[in-house]
Amino acid sequence: MSTEKTMTAFSGFKAVAISFALVVIGIISMVHAQENPSEAARWIIIGMLCIGSAIFMIKGLVVVEPNYGIVLTFFGEYVGTLKVNGLQFVNPLYSKLKISLRSQSIESTRLKVNDKLGNPIEIAAVIVWQVKDTYKAVFEVTNFNEYIKNQSEAAVRHLATSYPYDNIEDETAHITLRDGGQAVIEMLEAELSDRLSNAGVLIIEARISHLAYAAEIAGAMLQRQQATAIVAARTKIVEGAVGMVEMALSMLSEKEIVALDDEKKAAMVSNLMVVLCGEKAASPVLNTGTLY
Repeated sequence: MSTEKTMTAFSGFKAVAISFALVVIGIISMVHAQENPSEAARWIIIGMLCIGSAIFMIKGLVVVEPNYGIVLTFFGEYVGTLKVNGLQFVNPLYSKLKISLRSQSIESTRLKVNDKLGNPIEIAAVIVWQVKDTYKAVFEVTNFNEYIKNQSEAAVRHLATSYPYDNIEDETAHITLRDGGQAVIEMLEAELSDRLSNAGVLIIEARISHLAYAAEIAGAMLQRQQATAIVAARTKIVEGAVGMVEMALSMLSEKEIVALDDEKKAAMVSNLMVVLCGEKAASPVLNTGTLY
């Protein structure tokens, strides 16, 4: 597989000066042809050759802007890539194709795919890239812009099907799309680099720009996440309440404030658990005394 060849060119300003000199010589030759009719044919030929050469040289002038390259071919054969900025002169017979070497970004369309567990999700990514090998970008693929778009979507789709959206259903999953963070980004960048290397494209950065459950299951998944969060919160509340009840009974016993039998301890535990674990604030009923 061939690679890019960087070439240097003749200064365009020198070529302009030479062209201007040839035009001047051509004009002078035409003047001499009018002044010397006997030698008019010779002077006219010299003048036409000079002016024709000047026009021919002007066709070889190219302007190379910063972070742009000019791919040069000679009757279908790759000659090299011109990257030197400014006005340059190359063989006028060369075919020229301008390629941007600047960083560019694309955002893939929102793809609807199934994650590793089969749940339908929507995913999209923003990819920053630039052309590093102009030969591969021009000659190894038909249309490298379209190629980048298609391969980027294929890489995002492959990433989405390789990992679960989250670990609610698969608690053993070490990497998920939602919480994978840098690991998911690195895998996406590696996948893109592998797919786009033959097009001479360098992946600078890749980020997931959109990630969500598909609309048909989004409501059910939200309820499931809410239920999971509620269960986890209740678990923490119960653990804390048990600790507080245990501490209260222990302190009452140590300080001998009141002696409680098992039945009263059970009633106290029940009341404390209701107060501590209830969703709303308890409304206590005060007992100020009895008839006996």
